[in-house]
Amino acid sequence: MIKVNHAGEHGAVNIYAGQILMARLTARDMLSELAEFRSHEQRHRSIFYAELQRRGRSRCRSYWLCGFGGYLLGLFTGLLGRSAIAATTVAVESVVLKHLEQQLIALGGSDSAAIVAISAIVSEERQHRDQSQRHLKAGQFWSVVLTPIVSVSTEAVIWLGMRP
Repeated sequence: MIKVNHAGEHGAVNIYAGQILMARLTARDMLSELAEFRSHEQRHRSIFYAELQRRGRSRCRSYWLCGFGGYLLGLFTGLLGRSAIAATTVAVESVVLKHLEQQLIALGGSDSAAIVAISAIVSEERQHRDQSQRHLKAGQFWSVVLTPIVSVSTEAVIWLGMRP
């Protein structure tokens, strides 16, 4: 779990990096919010990396794929503008929150260090989702188009990372 979470946070850092680059052209008013979200994700990545080191574990094999895919997704959605940026964040964070909540249930108190690491980031991930949701209007084009694609892609990356 920790390996996949670490790789996912790396992907999130890169999504925001790509969006920040493109938002300079398409959504300047979102730059400070995106920078704040990226700094949260960098901290989350550090939390999981510290937990990997403590356990003597290496990175997930999907770490670089998450980073590269995240950056491409960020560039693409950043180029499409504020609605696409917000829709992407809502889709990714919704999947991530579901995944983290399932992990906490599965751990059931059996690994307190993992529970602390996961619990430390849940509220910020929820903040990202909820804050981005406020940028969207019901039925907006990018929300309708991107949400299912980004959600399924995020689920697939998590599934692949969880394979032994």
